[in-house]
Amino acid sequence: RKWLDANCPQVERVAVSSNAEAAKLSMKEEGAVAIAGDMAAEQYSLLKLVENIEDQPDNTTRFLIIGSDVVPASGQDKTSIMVSAKNKPGALYHVLEPFHQNDISLTRLETRPSNSGTWAYVFFIDFEGHIDDEGVQKVVQQVSPDAVEIKHLGSYPVGVL
Repeated sequence: RKWLDANCPQVERVAVSSNAEAAKLSMKEEGAVAIAGDMAAEQYSLLKLVENIEDQPDNTTRFLIIGSDVVPASGQDKTSIMVSAKNKPGALYHVLEPFHQNDISLTRLETRPSNSGTWAYVFFIDFEGHIDDEGVQKVVQQVSPDAVEIKHLGSYPVGVL
């Protein structure tokens, strides 16, 4: 956005569902350009006009592979859970405290309002370890009394960047 504001202030901007969609559409309309990554440029044989225009150079996109099979522990795993906490003071503290007590490192924490009621929240937590690890099992057991619901979303090998 900052680069566009500085370099192309009169250009019409059209929002699309993804950068790949922008790349695809730019092929169909003469004079159109797309902001897209290297893979989209390669896929659609686009000429790169400018590089490194992002506002945050360290920004990343998270891609997930969804499946129904249980993935065995690899020794280098992450686990994702969803915790719906009881609406009371210190709810987040009580959800996170077992991670500290069991020396399990969090890698991501997101909070979303719950559909179940006003001022109720759901926590999406990613952390190091596999659901079958003893320490992870302890965390789940210790979080349970303070949770309305805990859902294991998956355990998977750590991605390579």
